[in-house]
Amino acid sequence: MKKSRHLTLTDLVLIIIFLLMCLFFVYRIKVGLNYNWAWGSIFQFIFRFDDETGKWVSGLLMTGFYTTIRLTFWGTIFATIFGVLMGIAKTGKILFFRWLATTYVETMRNLPPLVIIFIVYFFIGDQLLSPIGIDDWAETLSPKTQDLLSTFFARPGFITAFLSAMITLAIFEGAYITEIVRAGIESISRGQSEASHALGMTWYHQMRYIILPQTFQRIMPPMAGQFISLIKDSSIVSVISIQELCFQGVEIMTSTLHTIEIWTVVTLMYLALTMPCSFLVEQIETRMRRSLR
Repeated sequence: MKKSRHLTLTDLVLIIIFLLMCLFFVYRIKVGLNYNWAWGSIFQFIFRFDDETGKWVSGLLMTGFYTTIRLTFWGTIFATIFGVLMGIAKTGKILFFRWLATTYVETMRNLPPLVIIFIVYFFIGDQLLSPIGIDDWAETLSPKTQDLLSTFFARPGFITAFLSAMITLAIFEGAYITEIVRAGIESISRGQSEASHALGMTWYHQMRYIILPQTFQRIMPPMAGQFISLIKDSSIVSVISIQELCFQGVEIMTSTLHTIEIWTVVTLMYLALTMPCSFLVEQIETRMRRSLR
């Protein structure tokens, strides 16, 4: 039975202090900074009416919002693949794979993501992806195929940069997922591996039917938290001119000087992505606690 909670005197005092701080903040912006609010001109950067087509279309901020979603989606998939494979390798019996996974994790965790993205962009992007001619190939596709490619990846001409950003997010976040998977595998009782081995099960079947199903159940909450972190870390790719949400915010702020309005909207857009994920994590943790009981 849940206990009912009531506001105490301490709660009321803290709420009043918080409201006073908010009022003081608004006062300093209005008087101290002599800031002129321009909320009326912000909506055009979210949605605008196109006179040529006669339809409402996405503005710059909403276009960046869609790019952030695409980066997060593909980054999550490939980061999970990297993390699971390296996590299994780090707990495996083959020394070479353990060294490889350990080197990967320690390198990624001890380098700033800004350094990683420049390395990936200028070496992998320029030296491996550009010679393949992905952008040139995309230009030869039919308009419908180009629209489909733009929906799921990026517009022709920006695919190489998009793939570089996606790879960066995947290998950077994959290092943290590796440690989550490694901890999850090692949390499984060793007796289960020994019992399955005694029954004649191969290492593959042990991992497939015994170890990994229990591991994924245990690591789901920290994995979900890492996916939320990936959404926030996607803003770092703006340094290589990926037109995601943060990049568009900087561009609009520079041209309009509406600093507070733009970054307030950008903040709300990021919260619109992360808050549902946080709620989902709480639901997963609640259900897991119930299943364990």
